[in-house]
Amino acid sequence: MNTTPRAYTITLPPNIPLLNANQRLHHSPRARITDQIRSKTMELCSEDPIIRAALVTAGDQPVMRHAYILGIVHPKKLGRFDPPNWYPTFKAMVDGLVDAGMLEDDDHTRVIGPDMRPGTKVPGGRIVLVIQELLPAQHAAFQFASQQWTQAVAS
Repeated sequence: MNTTPRAYTITLPPNIPLLNANQRLHHSPRARITDQIRSKTMELCSEDPIIRAALVTAGDQPVMRHAYILGIVHPKKLGRFDPPNWYPTFKAMVDGLVDAGMLEDDDHTRVIGPDMRPGTKVPGGRIVLVIQELLPAQHAAFQFASQQWTQAVAS
């Protein structure tokens, strides 16, 4: 088993249609854009030589058992914005990672995040995912901290 955590970066190209929580799209165009983002993420995984090599090495297993995912929103223009509003895009990208074989699933027992943060201005805007492998002890530490916080709030 690999004891050095790995990290990978997936960058959606600029000007790809994105989903924002503030949009009020009909379910049909929303589903089409979700599928485009998910498929594009899977395609980017297979086109990246480092990720492709990890997928080949993993065989029929996921590349990572546990991961922390950082999502970075690079806006089209300067000004204030709310990175968590882009959650629907991040979710579609994470689903694309699962489809590609990077992760077995994206539930809380395997993934921490996506942690959504602002990035610098980029013409056309851009969304980036940084997928950091977590060793079992690191993932357990996240889970333990979450359980401690939940118990403190409940009491």
